[in-house]
Amino acid sequence: MRNHPLIRRVLMIVLMLAVLPAALALAAGGLGGQADQEGLAMTEASIRRAAVQCYALEGMYPPNLDYLKTTYGVQVDEDRYFVDYQYLASNLMPDITVLVLSDVEAPTP
Repeated sequence: MRNHPLIRRVLMIVLMLAVLPAALALAAGGLGGQADQEGLAMTEASIRRAAVQCYALEGMYPPNLDYLKTTYGVQVDEDRYFVDYQYLASNLMPDITVLVLSDVEAPTP
């Protein structure tokens, strides 16, 4: 009867060793996806913030993303993100969409 607790302990250890790598892999994958989403949100927020700052200082929204990059120092990791910046008019907030490049391929100019 003393062997039963020992067998249970050994089985529990073997089970934990079998399940632990899979659990860690799932957790790491989830964290990577969360980091991508946070980077995406931060990139979009920085572009929007710079566009609003431009409107406040200059009285117009920037005509394109390049203007924000050169004048307001906006930086976009173009290897990771695709930015669709649609200028509507000088007094209307541009339509800004940021996508992760692994989800979509950037159109060729």
